[in-house]
Amino acid sequence: MIPDIEIAREAELRPITEIAASIGLAEDDLFLYGRHIAKVPLQVAQRLVDRPDGKMILVTAMTPTKHGEGKTTTTIGLAQAMAQLGKKTIIAIREPSLGPCMGLKGGAAGGGYSQVLPMEEINLHFTGDLHAVSTAHNLLAAVVDNHLHQRNQPEINPRKVLWKRVIDMNDRSLRSTLVGLEGGGVNGVMREDGFEITAASEIMAIWGLSGDLMDLKERMGNVLVGYDSLGRPVKAFELGVNGAMAALMKNAMNPNLVQTIEGVPAFVHGGPFANIAHGCNTLVATRMARKLADYTVTEAGFGADLGAEKFFHIKCGTSQMTPSAVVLVVTRRAFLLHGIENVQKHVENLAQFGVPVLICINRFLDDQEQELDSILGACRDLGVPAEITDYREAGGKGGLELAQGVVDACQAGSEFRPLYDQNMELKEKVEILAERIYGADGVNFSSEAENQLSQITNLGFGGLPICVAKTPASLSDNPKLSGRPKGFRISVQGARVSAGAGFVVIYTGKIMTMPGLPKRPAAQNIDIDQFGSISGLF
Repeated sequence: MIPDIEIAREAELRPITEIAASIGLAEDDLFLYGRHIAKVPLQVAQRLVDRPDGKMILVTAMTPTKHGEGKTTTTIGLAQAMAQLGKKTIIAIREPSLGPCMGLKGGAAGGGYSQVLPMEEINLHFTGDLHAVSTAHNLLAAVVDNHLHQRNQPEINPRKVLWKRVIDMNDRSLRSTLVGLEGGGVNGVMREDGFEITAASEIMAIWGLSGDLMDLKERMGNVLVGYDSLGRPVKAFELGVNGAMAALMKNAMNPNLVQTIEGVPAFVHGGPFANIAHGCNTLVATRMARKLADYTVTEAGFGADLGAEKFFHIKCGTSQMTPSAVVLVVTRRAFLLHGIENVQKHVENLAQFGVPVLICINRFLDDQEQELDSILGACRDLGVPAEITDYREAGGKGGLELAQGVVDACQAGSEFRPLYDQNMELKEKVEILAERIYGADGVNFSSEAENQLSQITNLGFGGLPICVAKTPASLSDNPKLSGRPKGFRISVQGARVSAGAGFVVIYTGKIMTMPGLPKRPAAQNIDIDQFGSISGLF
């Protein structure tokens, strides 16, 4: 198997101005970052507002293994296949985080002959968007601690500060820290603090859901930074810093335009986690893509019980966008772990939203034909279209049949509908997802969760959508329960409002927001030579 980085290096990239021209953008519409990367300013979106929206296809997956099932590769390969069928298509996906890239998973730019390019730049710093998120987030953290040190008003209780710091790297040593040590108060107020990875920042989620720069600034102002001694919430706008935070994000708000190996335009923009956030690329990039092409192929993190559900209720709910079709990725290794009953449950779940479902059986290099044919038959017996694809090794031509099926499904139309009304009580929303998506018999709320949900409701946030943080390894909240678990209840341990992003996070267990590095980090495989050629990146 040829490494991804070698395939990427051998590809012939077209100037990004040519890629832009293929979707009707002139060079004056671009902020160029070299020959192969550009940002498209938000003013372009304003010019396109009266254009009709193209069809939107979501790529999701069955319950995944810890290695992932190739959703990004499938997203890119499917778009390339649709382009080969003569369809004007754009991809809209998330930006990679340096943490996983240097840790366990590697990069997130697709694989093989279904990659977005230039692969090295996309995986390493790119246009600096994630650094802008980190800086805006940490500006607020610095202002909070200065506010405490200066004893400014409104008062913030040092024991009730909610806002941690972030860094775009896996570093378990930073999970819990002390700040303001020594110096007799010169170094600030001593208190417990900690770091999260940038992808877990609420600023990242806000960026992903903001419609424009003013929306971004307003949402940043609504961030809860802590509480005063009487329990009154204190928001970022009360510290007068949300304007500066938005200024730091000015360029990051403009979507990044790159290309696939086969020259299909791709917006790579945003990168929120898919557990404590919604796990989708930015709203502005998706909207722009739908104005510039007839078909937009996008994805959501983790399996369909997490990523697709949040895509529908949070991203589509925020933007009033309507998906035209969903592709469920199935792999041999996930199928062997979870079985056909798991695939069936995900198909049933997606069908509840009224969107046509197709199954993509994503081939890996060591898969045996007989096994894949058996899986294909089992999936087709569920009554939905299913095809075996080989997008990694063959590019777009590795799945033309699936692409045609997606086009046909989009033309047939969908009747999209959410599973809950946002005006329902928060507990009722949790119960609906637990029973209808996870297959639980009900929900057990801890006393702490009950109190937190009541507080969130009393603060006026009960009408927000929910974002359930649970294990991606099972339909249940127990990672050891594979397949289609039955006879279980979901246990809710706590809740937190992401007031700026506009959703309430529901915790079903302890969720790690600062990953650690494995025994042998991927960073140890990455090197660079005297000519600037990078190796070991995957």
